[in-house]
Amino acid sequence: MSPFPFAAAATVAARNPHRLLGRGLVAAMSTAGPFKSVDYEVFGRVQGVCFRMYTEDEAKKIGVVGWVMNTSKGTVTGQVQGPEEKVNSMKSWLSKVGSPSSRIDRAAFTNEKTISKLDYTNFSIRH
Repeated sequence: MSPFPFAAAATVAARNPHRLLGRGLVAAMSTAGPFKSVDYEVFGRVQGVCFRMYTEDEAKKIGVVGWVMNTSKGTVTGQVQGPEEKVNSMKSWLSKVGSPSSRIDRAAFTNEKTISKLDYTNFSIRH
């Protein structure tokens, strides 16, 4: 056994600081309920412009969980879950900001509901 038991965790944190932060964030959120869940679809120039990558980064900054993916019809779709104010921040970003090269024509939000626990532990890009 290493004389420095926290050395391994420090090495992981140095390589990927979001990994440990994300776990703590979800653990903190999981006791804070209730949460909001909403499905979304973004229309416009949202494929081939790193929209999914920027969405994942923004979701992690805001502190929400869920997923994002391209569709066969040229849109981006996904789901966001978390505290209501954070979900609302993500909805605003999806409606107005997006990636630097994107053009958002509109964003549709459906199936918005209150949930008692999160269905995801992080935010990911689906393929």
